[in-house]
Amino acid sequence: MSFTESLPTLNACLNGTATILLTAGFIFIKTGREKAHRNCMVAAFTVSIFFLFFYLLHKWLVQGVHTPFEGEGAWRPVYYTMLATHIVLAMAIVPLVLTTLTLAIRKKFDKHRAWARWTFPIWYYVSVTGVLIYFFLYVWW
Repeated sequence: MSFTESLPTLNACLNGTATILLTAGFIFIKTGREKAHRNCMVAAFTVSIFFLFFYLLHKWLVQGVHTPFEGEGAWRPVYYTMLATHIVLAMAIVPLVLTTLTLAIRKKFDKHRAWARWTFPIWYYVSVTGVLIYFFLYVWW
């Protein structure tokens, strides 16, 4: 397997890692463990930066060649609905995460919490669906 061919697997692993870190960070903040929450969220952000780098690298290396979805029947609308929402929300999540993180760094925790109520579920959805899209394209079909 070439480096380029291995990038989707790497990206799915990075997305899965981000999902685990987001889950842990959520649990930590709900149980009052602010330092652990911060560490998990910074780690999720860092992993997501690596994901974005390798995702863009993969797109550049394959020069527009895409992997077609080969599922049939009811799976096609399920996959394409998930893909469409994933793409739109993946674009939206970047400014949401940056704003939420900036508010935490500036210790504006009331505003941080307000933004996080929107940012977290969207970021979580994008991470989970990123892994699912990988399985739809490379594992299940």
